[in-house]
Amino acid sequence: MRVQVPGDKSLTQRALILSALAEGESRISGLLCGGDAESTAGALRALGAGIPEIPADRGAIRVQGVGLGGLRSTGSQLDLGNSGTGARLLLGVLSGGAVEAAMTGDESLRSRPMRRVTEPLSAMGARFDFLDEGGRLPIRVHGKRPLEGIEWSTPVASAQVKSSILLAGLTGGASVLITEPEQSRDHTERIFHQVGVPTESRAVTDGWRVEMRDPPSRISELDFRVPGDISSAAFLLALAVLGGTADSLEIVDVGLNPTRTAFLEVLERMGAEIAVETDGHDEMLEPSGTVSANVSSLKGTHVGAAEVPRMIDELPLVAILGARAHGETSIRGAQELRAKESDRIDALVRNLRALGVDVEEHEDGLTVLGSDRPLRGRVEAFGDHRIAMAFGVLGAAPGNDIEVDDPQASGVSFPGFWELLRELGAGSAA
Repeated sequence: MRVQVPGDKSLTQRALILSALAEGESRISGLLCGGDAESTAGALRALGAGIPEIPADRGAIRVQGVGLGGLRSTGSQLDLGNSGTGARLLLGVLSGGAVEAAMTGDESLRSRPMRRVTEPLSAMGARFDFLDEGGRLPIRVHGKRPLEGIEWSTPVASAQVKSSILLAGLTGGASVLITEPEQSRDHTERIFHQVGVPTESRAVTDGWRVEMRDPPSRISELDFRVPGDISSAAFLLALAVLGGTADSLEIVDVGLNPTRTAFLEVLERMGAEIAVETDGHDEMLEPSGTVSANVSSLKGTHVGAAEVPRMIDELPLVAILGARAHGETSIRGAQELRAKESDRIDALVRNLRALGVDVEEHEDGLTVLGSDRPLRGRVEAFGDHRIAMAFGVLGAAPGNDIEVDDPQASGVSFPGFWELLRELGAGSAA
């Protein structure tokens, strides 16, 4: 059975932002038409970028960019909805522009920490007014151009923090050097390459370093196709491995960026029968290809801090698979999960316990004891798309009967998720 998944959420938002900052007309296809992408597109429109509506069929759009210094101030608040990526990246974009704008979001986004981004941006010369609870949205940004150059070490590897600083350096004409304890997703560095922004990345003794020495005064138009989202594909792969699909599954045109594929490695380590075929591509572009999976007998595994940055969004699935594997499955070094759309460690532990799964909570992760007994009950999504979909997958596994209280939470990253579960022979999961 061959399927496609929606466009990559992280790449969609970066493509929209870079095309808005380019001079001239960019052409982008394959975009995610979902809540987070729509929120970021709406904010960019309010700032003056010519972004049309995102088509549901992943067809091409043409974006009229305004240039690196062309965004305009706006008196209305930019509502980023549930999009943490959009909010943090735009904080960087606005910091390097001579504009003022206020930013807010839904209840979940307003609960998420923003100081990890505003601290380095403040060191570069931008100013921020926290309009409610300190360190969180809503925030008013007072941009500055040019900004000061920065050398910044992040205690936790985060593509959002790194990308926000890089975007501030780009719009603010400032050099940037960032050191992370581990390499985080490199989507921003790759798409920078496509619009003529040189960066250098390398391993160093204390982690991973990314440097942008001489940001250009303008960037070229973007001609880019967004591949399918590997994080969305992960849910369907897990479904197939658990026996929730009528046939073996083949997912085509899916992104295979090596900073995003640790989940595939963990699947194989757990004994899953999967195969990966990469399309030919320029090594500086985003790789894509086909991933297939079959029902498999799983064994428990351990995921540690070194793997976490390359699979942060798929960790809920590792816990779900661990509930059906032989032996223990543990996730450690993943305290970043507590600062996502929900506290995902707490959400996973509560829901697994509600289903009768033996699970131990740690400050930086959890340990799950697998079982083959039927799992039945009602779970909470906590407004988090990945929690909703993870338990949808578990509920679709043979013998289980699980109700998700808010299945529509999946819409921010995977529109049509529940319908696709039914098409794949998973039955009614929500």
